[in-house]
Formats: sequence, structure tokens, C-alpha cells
Amino acid sequence: MKVREAIDRIDSLKHNTYTYAEKVEWLSTLDGLIKDQIIDTHEDDEYVSFAGYTEEDMDMELMVAAPYDVIYIRWLEAQIDYYNGEIARYNNSMMMYQTAYDTYQRYYNRTHMPKGQKMKYF
Repeated sequence: MKVREAIDRIDSLKHNTYTYAEKVEWLSTLDGLIKDQIIDTHEDDEYVSFAGYTEEDMDMELMVAAPYDVIYIRWLEAQIDYYNGEIARYNNSMMMYQTAYDTYQRYYNRTHMPKGQKMKYF
């Protein structure tokens, strides 16, 4: 899924008044978390680089591929609910996001070798 596709999809699913720039920043935050918390804890992480998204990156592929890319829609939905002050909806959206995040994390853990600790010999 591309940055533009995620934003267009959430805009069609959930009415909101937030700008593309705000949503791009939210997506950038999420991919930064995924890079830091999931990808960087596994071997071959040096092959994945991430410096954040800008509005010029609308056609850039997001980090998580299908079928796990629903994580982006759930994340954007939660951010919209949070900034609207709709706490009950936010809580529900965050549960759905967390489920998507956990599912992706389990998949990544199954398919990538975690970094090992170097042994120290005395």
C-alpha cells in the first residue's frame, strides 16, 4: 500500500477534517515505530532504511505489505478518533490497531531471524 492509498482509503471510510500533511506525519510515525521496534530487532535490518515521509512521498510504498497493511488504516482511524476527543471510539480503534500490529509482529518474528547477543568469554 502506498502513502496516498492509505490516506485515500481512510478518508473514504471515516469522515475527518485532517490534512494530508497530518496523516502523512502519522504514517511516518507508525513506520518509524515498526522500524525501531520490529525490524531493527532482527538480522538484516541494515537493508531497511527509513527517514520518514513527507508530502512528496505520496507514491512511496509503506513498510508493511499486504495482507498486514490494514495496520495503517487502523492506526489512522485511531489517530482521528484521538484528536477528535472521541475516547470510547479511540479505545476501540486502538484495540483493532493493536491486534493488527501484534499479528504483523508475530509474522515478522516467524519469518526473520532475531539478532543474537554476542557471547563474551572471560
